[in-house]
Amino acid sequence: MATIQKRGETYRIRASAGYDGTGKQIMKSMTYKPTPGMTPKQVEKEVNRQATLFDEQVQSGHYLSGNFKFKEFTEQWFNDYAKDHLRDRTYYRYKELTERTYQALGHIRLDRLQPHHLLEFYAQLAEPGQNKRTGGGLAPKTIKHYHTLISSVMERAVKWQIIKENPCRRIDPPKVDKHEIEYLNDEEAAKFLQCLESESIQFKALFALLLFTGIRRGELLGLEWQDINFDTGVIKICRTLQYTAEKGTFTDDTKTEQSKRSIKAPDSVMALLQAHKMSQLEHRLKMGDKWQDCGRVFTRDNGLPMGSTTPYNRLQKILKSNGMRKVNIHSLRHTNATLLINQGVNIRTISGRLGHSQTSTTMNIYAHQLQSADAAAADALELKLGGHIKQA
Repeated sequence: MATIQKRGETYRIRASAGYDGTGKQIMKSMTYKPTPGMTPKQVEKEVNRQATLFDEQVQSGHYLSGNFKFKEFTEQWFNDYAKDHLRDRTYYRYKELTERTYQALGHIRLDRLQPHHLLEFYAQLAEPGQNKRTGGGLAPKTIKHYHTLISSVMERAVKWQIIKENPCRRIDPPKVDKHEIEYLNDEEAAKFLQCLESESIQFKALFALLLFTGIRRGELLGLEWQDINFDTGVIKICRTLQYTAEKGTFTDDTKTEQSKRSIKAPDSVMALLQAHKMSQLEHRLKMGDKWQDCGRVFTRDNGLPMGSTTPYNRLQKILKSNGMRKVNIHSLRHTNATLLINQGVNIRTISGRLGHSQTSTTMNIYAHQLQSADAAAADALELKLGGHIKQA
């Protein structure tokens, strides 16, 4: 049975949670402060009710203790949960966000963290000077990353029954403006392929593969020769190459389970890959003992995996030397999807090739392109059949 002890204007309630391995009794406690204006009888009744509820929670193992400071619990979350359940890149990204987060919220108890604390913190992040590179405030997308970290921590505290609710659920996450995607149009894509004629066979194969399959940069650099079936023209995507400042370059699983997929590549791309494989074998023989075989399709000169920034740097040189506008590696993925949409390919097929977890993700990203394709389809039908409709 829980015990009650009056301490000034508050009451201390204690209950037994059993015994530890040494036979020592484990005691849990809480503090109850009556609402101002309550009569002595109301206070007595409410204190006894709180004591009964608390005793039941402790006995059932559902004891809620929000005494943890946010920083203290977050560090425990990193060690006990995040390390085993988050991808390395996400884990280290969250670690980078802790300095500012701890400064603003680290001292607050979990059960006292309120929506207004979060809103004040996000407003502070948007103030001039927070972005050390530009001197302005942090971008809305970056602020949303902070919100996602805090929400993930608090949601785990709820699941572990340390607090009753996640305060992040009571506010709207920072709004991120949707930017139009960048991609090459039909003429630009064709010109880009022509520009590859002066490139080495490795870069010809690399950029053609990106453009014709829409795979992500990490998936591209994670490809191994064993993933390519030259008889069927099918390429398996099952790993990625990633980079973080803390860990350097490393191999990781794909972004999601749906990202593990098989993609059919055109014959022209398979021919380039075959030629690249032969060229790599010849180079490997010339290098002798200096070659460090990793089995990857795209490598450095010594056989180790190609660096994560190499495709981007090479792309910029190609675009600049040929008078084309600047786009990034991910733009080639968008180009692939846009070309497929314009060709009338089923959105579910496109989503599957891109490795999106849901078709709705594809539709949200390429909403404008889908609308344009729909309008073009309507115009095509009008051109084909519209003349046969008799006017009223």
